[in-house]
Amino acid sequence: MHPPNRAFIVALEIVIFLIKSMMRIKSILVSQPAPSESSPYLDIAKKEKIKIDFRPFIHVEGVDNKELRTQKIDLTQYTGIIFTSKNAIDHYFRLAEELRFAVPDTMRYICQSEAIANYLQKHIVYRKRKISFGEKNFSDLAPLFKKFPTEKYLLPSSDVLSPDIVKTLDTANIEWTRAIMYRTVCSDLTDINVKDYDMLIFFSPQGIKSLQQNFPDFKQDETKIAVFGNTTLAAAEEAGLRVDLMAPTKETPSMTMALEKYIKTLHK
Repeated sequence: MHPPNRAFIVALEIVIFLIKSMMRIKSILVSQPAPSESSPYLDIAKKEKIKIDFRPFIHVEGVDNKELRTQKIDLTQYTGIIFTSKNAIDHYFRLAEELRFAVPDTMRYICQSEAIANYLQKHIVYRKRKISFGEKNFSDLAPLFKKFPTEKYLLPSSDVLSPDIVKTLDTANIEWTRAIMYRTVCSDLTDINVKDYDMLIFFSPQGIKSLQQNFPDFKQDETKIAVFGNTTLAAAEEAGLRVDLMAPTKETPSMTMALEKYIKTLHK
């Protein structure tokens, strides 16, 4: 068998180089607002010489007090509030102000995390208030509901609510009511071209929905798709997208860690 000639080897090396060049990621679009200067995304962009842009695919719109009334919600009837996000806090106090409801100092606040509880300081004097919070997940609040079972709780939420939240509340043996105070809606993205990017990163099913709504003719082809969370993964797969990167995992608990590892592997 004759060894391959030099011309063949050179041609093969060129083909390999071209394939690797096509696989390389040169630009990424993150479907979130631009972060601060200390963001790990910016470190990755600098280290790997990659262009990373940020654009929210979704945004929040608050409901008005008229719509809240159609839900038969009377803010004066509740002695406890369950907060799962900073958005929920902002829109609860916004509607309370619009309805001229002075939130009493005796109100009990149950917050999903310490960070959310601390955010209450934007609206109330934190000291001497009845504020409790969990570790991270909503299910971590179960002991607090057991500790304070007699309150009449209101859950300010968006139009999308996790089934895990409903399950935890229904099994807690407490009186609770959901109030839709804001909605997550698709942003207008018609001024950008997603095909200019080698990778798109999503963090929610609503982000996937926004992609479909803004770009109904989108074909993935070689565009890489990265998703965070199982619900986002399910939404991407349901939309017929090929998911190339998934977080969190045990080895990469954050999207930036997963992204950096993926890029280093791809660019070897």
